[in-house]
This record gives sequence, structure tokens and C-alpha cells, in this order.
Amino acid sequence: MKIRIKANSIRFRLTRSEVSKLAATGYLEEETNFPENKFIYALEVVKDSAELSASFLHNKMTMLVTESFVKDWPQNEVVGLDASLKVSEDHSLYLLLEKDFVCLDDTTEDQSDNFENPNKTC
Repeated sequence: MKIRIKANSIRFRLTRSEVSKLAATGYLEEETNFPENKFIYALEVVKDSAELSASFLHNKMTMLVTESFVKDWPQNEVVGLDASLKVSEDHSLYLLLEKDFVCLDDTTEDQSDNFENPNKTC
């Protein structure tokens, strides 16, 4: 599971096995360890949600995704889901959850579990 954070934007990218595990178990979690603490990031499937939402409590960022979206996601061609979560009068948090595709350019990263890229060229 990869995350990209820039200002008020959070993007989660999942491999094939992670998409399958999320659909089967309803939960994924990883952590990044620091000398004094750790940063935890997770995806949790919720039944009564109309769109993506998120929380950040106790050093843990959790993106909440609706069950109706996740249940068929491993088998369908849907790339992802996004939403804009109002966090204050003047700010929103943009959330994006998507399948991780094989890169079209050279990379040293293991991409054997990534989804086939629908674009064959850059």
C-alpha cells in the first residue's frame, strides 16, 4: 500500500493482493517507524457510508471506504474512487483510493503485484 500526501490531498494506491485482501477482510494497515514513534495508515471498509472519508487519531490515518464499492473492486475495471471531505469552513481534504498500475517508465520497484497498465505507452 502506497500513500502520497501533498497539502490537503491524500492518495492511497493498492496492489492486486491488497485490493483482494481489503475486499475479503475489510481492513488493511501498514506503519512507518520513527525513532520516537510510528505513523500508521489504514483502510477500513464501512457499511453505512456514501463516499470516502478519513480520520487521523493517535498517529493513525484511516481512510474509510464504502462496502458497496470494495466488494466487486478486485474483479471490475474501476480504477478508483475519490471524494472531497470538508474539514473546516475554508478547507477540504481531497481523498483518492486507486489501483496501482505497472509504471510505463523504468523503475527499480517490484511491480509484479501491480495491475496491468491500460496505457501501453507514455
